[in-house]
Amino acid sequence: MNDQILTYSSEKQGIVTNTALPMDSDPEMISLRPHCLSDYIGQAEVLETLKIAIEAAKQRGEALEHVLFHGPPGLGKTTLAHIIAHEMSTKLMVTSGPAIEKGGDLIGMLTHLETGDVLFVDEIHRLPRAVEELLYPAMEDFCIDFIFDKGIHARSHRFRLKPFCLVGATTRVGLLSAPLRDRFGIFRSLDFYTPSDLERIVRRSAALLALPIENDGAAELAKRSRGTPRIVNRLLKRVRDYAQVRADGRITRKTVNAALALEGIDEMGLTPLDRRYLMTVIEYYAGGPVGIEAVAATLQEVTDTLVDLVEPFLLKTGFIIRTSSGRKATDAAYRHLKLTRA
Repeated sequence: MNDQILTYSSEKQGIVTNTALPMDSDPEMISLRPHCLSDYIGQAEVLETLKIAIEAAKQRGEALEHVLFHGPPGLGKTTLAHIIAHEMSTKLMVTSGPAIEKGGDLIGMLTHLETGDVLFVDEIHRLPRAVEELLYPAMEDFCIDFIFDKGIHARSHRFRLKPFCLVGATTRVGLLSAPLRDRFGIFRSLDFYTPSDLERIVRRSAALLALPIENDGAAELAKRSRGTPRIVNRLLKRVRDYAQVRADGRITRKTVNAALALEGIDEMGLTPLDRRYLMTVIEYYAGGPVGIEAVAATLQEVTDTLVDLVEPFLLKTGFIIRTSSGRKATDAAYRHLKLTRA
């Protein structure tokens, strides 16, 4: 059911999604990902932590400590997992919480890992409980306990694993159980990017795609990308297509404005769903406070879609606030929508 919800949301949103879209797997999009820490832009404190931990692990000849990244989608959690494997000169195995349905699936992955290899589990908070409990000894003691036979003939066998590094990523760290969360040695939060960092990302991506881009065009793209690298790269592709067909192929502020107007993305990066959310709170509920379930019912959207995709950016920009009695629209939201309080 959750997978269907996420797919449905992805088709509706286009630019802002909770998961990677097929366009993110295009070879040219994959080539935009940095492959080493020196190429990674932003998240300075996280990078410094990883540099120290990786260098120390390499000097000792050990596997890196288990790492947990949490934060909104599109901020680089998967990219950092690839970088960790590259910097440690080991292999990377990629999976996700919903994909591991049985303990046998996890055991098969763990037994194929070599010393120092990296296992990346996206949306780790969605691991089934039985699978999660298998991870406890695997992470702590690098072993798995097998149970053979049943009843009075049951016996246990401990299988030793090769030391590995588990990299977990989650958009909802509060849903992780305390025993699993406590077994990660490195626990870092990824925050939204600053406009200056996003400008650097745009220029780097444009250079890799051989796209001529002016400074004002890069600045405008950065301003409208919701502080998210994944979104800025998607927008760059949309603007590239528009510039190729309707302009001279060069990305300027005028080109960006025209291209994103077709996508319904305004000067703050708000999508049509964002504006509908704000208008619902303001018009139907007098600016709030209102519960998220009521807003979701009015919009005919899934609550998880609003919590995961819409609210993080609106909270970051100060357009809504959460109170004990529900969500409220702020004065900034009224000004942005050119409305006045009743």
